[in-house]
Amino acid sequence: MTDFDFPADLLAAERDAWEAMQAGRLTVDQAVAVQDGITAYAAEAGLSRYEVEMALKRAVRHAEPEA
Repeated sequence: MTDFDFPADLLAAERDAWEAMQAGRLTVDQAVAVQDGITAYAAEAGLSRYEVEMALKRAVRHAEPEA
């Protein structure tokens, strides 16, 4: 899999959305904002939106704990 250099704001948006989803308070606006960010990043980088989304989810949901 290709390494992605996600912008900090996209990582933060996905992290916030993941936390909201787990708490049962994810809003449509929040989910749309993340999807729009994913779509824009993928288009700018010339990458598959699907691959970008999966890599972002892995980066946030399965991140290595910080030391």
